[in-house]
Amino acid sequence: QVQLVESGGGLVQAGGSLRLSCVASGIRSSINVMGWYRQAPGKQRELVATITSGVSTNYADSVKGRFTISRDTAKNTVHLQMNNLKPEDTAVYYCRMTTALYDYWGRGTQVTVSS
Repeated sequence: QVQLVESGGGLVQAGGSLRLSCVASGIRSSINVMGWYRQAPGKQRELVATITSGVSTNYADSVKGRFTISRDTAKNTVHLQMNNLKPEDTAVYYCRMTTALYDYWGRGTQVTVSS
């Protein structure tokens, strides 16, 4: 059974930092893309950042220069370092991992940034 478990969310003041982690278990094939998405109340889920198996990264314009995605392929783990957080970063953050055939999502972790 595949399971993605996110951790590291919480409440932080504007300008602060958080580090999210997501660990996958039960995935038997290579994970091509790992990524983070977020969904704020009343809004659609949106891409935050992705990283490929070749360590190519992609970021939403709103987080460029503030967030850094990284992965540990051997441990099926992806991290998201979030610096200089803003109130508009408040959302549930979801981990996503994609293999050649399947797409897996975590259940999310809440990030709340107070002004």
